[in-house]
Amino acid sequence: MAFIRVGPEDFDPAAEVVALQAEAGDAGAIATFLGIVRRGQDKPIEAMTLEHYPGMTERAIARMVAEAESRWPLSGCRVIHRTGRIPVGGRIVLVLTASRHRQAALEATSFLIDWLKVGAPFWKKEHPEAGEGRWVEARPADDAAAGRWH
Repeated sequence: MAFIRVGPEDFDPAAEVVALQAEAGDAGAIATFLGIVRRGQDKPIEAMTLEHYPGMTERAIARMVAEAESRWPLSGCRVIHRTGRIPVGGRIVLVLTASRHRQAALEATSFLIDWLKVGAPFWKKEHPEAGEGRWVEARPADDAAAGRWH
């Protein structure tokens, strides 16, 4: 059974790996994706705010995790996504998958993070060092990455 948490609380990636390892039993591999707030390319930012619809977001993530579990032989999965204002360098998202073999864990993790970027109901606003914040639009590269799983 997958563990999914959405909210403002920070998380400890190492503790989450230990928890998944304990839950996954016969896993021979745990794949990890950790997303952090980066400074920005064109305009430096100091923080990002992530908003969501409670309940709806968790259900959408649960559907995608179920899809991953139907595609790959996973023995465990954890998805943690933060909301609220997160400073540059702060952790945003953690996706962990466990399987008997590395390829399944790696592919499932890639599938889930690609989907989270384009399909999860989150809204992101960047806060620049100077001036007003702006809502972040979806990028064509993210859509293309998610499209490879169809």
